[in-house]
Amino acid sequence: MKFDRVTIYPLKMPLVSHFETSFGRIYDRECVLVKIESDDLVGWGECAADRDPGYSYETTGTVMHILKDFALPLLVGQDVVDAADFQRRISAIRGHHLAKAGIEMALWDLLGKRDGKSLKEMLGGVRDSVDVGVSIGLQDTTADLVKAVDGYVAKGYWRIKIKIKPGRDISEAEAVRKAYPVIKLQVDANSAYSLETAHVLRPLDDLNLLLIEQPLFEDDIWDHRLFQKQLRTPICLDESVISPRHARYAIEMEACRIINIKPGRVGGLSQGLEIHDLCQKAGLAVWCGGMLETGIGRASNLAMASLPGFTLPGDISASDRYYTRDVTLERFTLNADSTITVPTGPGLGVTVDEAAVKDFAFGEVVLK
Repeated sequence: MKFDRVTIYPLKMPLVSHFETSFGRIYDRECVLVKIESDDLVGWGECAADRDPGYSYETTGTVMHILKDFALPLLVGQDVVDAADFQRRISAIRGHHLAKAGIEMALWDLLGKRDGKSLKEMLGGVRDSVDVGVSIGLQDTTADLVKAVDGYVAKGYWRIKIKIKPGRDISEAEAVRKAYPVIKLQVDANSAYSLETAHVLRPLDDLNLLLIEQPLFEDDIWDHRLFQKQLRTPICLDESVISPRHARYAIEMEACRIINIKPGRVGGLSQGLEIHDLCQKAGLAVWCGGMLETGIGRASNLAMASLPGFTLPGDISASDRYYTRDVTLERFTLNADSTITVPTGPGLGVTVDEAAVKDFAFGEVVLK
């Protein structure tokens, strides 16, 4: 696909309700959209970086810089054959996976539209709908947390994930488990503990959790190996797995029993697919995390989660969990069995509302 013209839009979108993790609380979510024009086709991608360097060192500011000054100058005017060719062309740029993933997503969208194939079909997905849950941020009180869980269970979510941090962990997880003795429940620490402080999490073993996500440092694999030996509950790695290579390290070290695959975090759908295959061969379960994506990124995540190795519910909640107004005309809704249907149209299978993009954008850069 020849990259005739590329436009990048930094967006700021109001959330339906605030979202708080161990990094802090947000009321609006930023991201960067990538629009690639090739002959009479248009492909869209999403870079899931946020304003602040909490989850990742990448921000909307760094993404705009890397896209405009480094990545896209290597691609505009060039005929990029496929995702492997794209990865080869940008391999000299170290890191900046969220930026790279946004371009690759748009390329997959273009390729699907050219060939009349859905992203699910191109990736090798096997499910028409995927199991999903909801991720609930830290609340002001434990009672508020249980009330929030009540609301999402009433909406039909069968799996609940709660955020934890030091001082806001065991008692809150116990309260949710007491209110819902059999619901699928997991916790996410977002790297809030060290090996020296994580011993406080051992009582979680008594709560029949699906997993404990990323308890230790974001760049750590070895200490997770040591901590996993202390727990019956599976540890799931998120931030620590930034490439297929790191997934291999984690598998060989037995640092975890589950991996959360976020295509944006690892540099693109092609890299997520490679991690999926590594985990499937090793017998590790995987699931697809979320980064508060718009309908563009949500469509991509659904296609990824339709692959056979994704055996745990993902953080791909319905559109109304996040945004009153989205940037796609399609709204993703929760089915009665706590699933969301995978798009079947060419490429990502969604129609971008360009008026909404312009309304939410706080900048625009065109390269041609």
